[in-house]
Amino acid sequence: MNRIKFMYRQFLSEPLWFKIVISAMLLIAIVFSSSSFNGYYQGAAKIAAAIFFMAYGIKFRRSTRIALLFFAVAMISVYLSWEQFN
Repeated sequence: MNRIKFMYRQFLSEPLWFKIVISAMLLIAIVFSSSSFNGYYQGAAKIAAAIFFMAYGIKFRRSTRIALLFFAVAMISVYLSWEQFN
């Protein structure tokens, strides 16, 4: 529980543009990943998830393992979105 509180407090201390980008990308990824949307929307949701993970990868770049994990997940999301568009 303390870790969640720490992450929440850290999120609140971020600049406004970062909060807006992260919140918007997370919302887009959740809404458009529904099966009721066609392939283009699901591909857009995967791109939004990739932007979300890339932003946090850049943010945590001092911790190499965590940053590499976020970058790897972002690249997987980009690959999956590419497959969704084709």
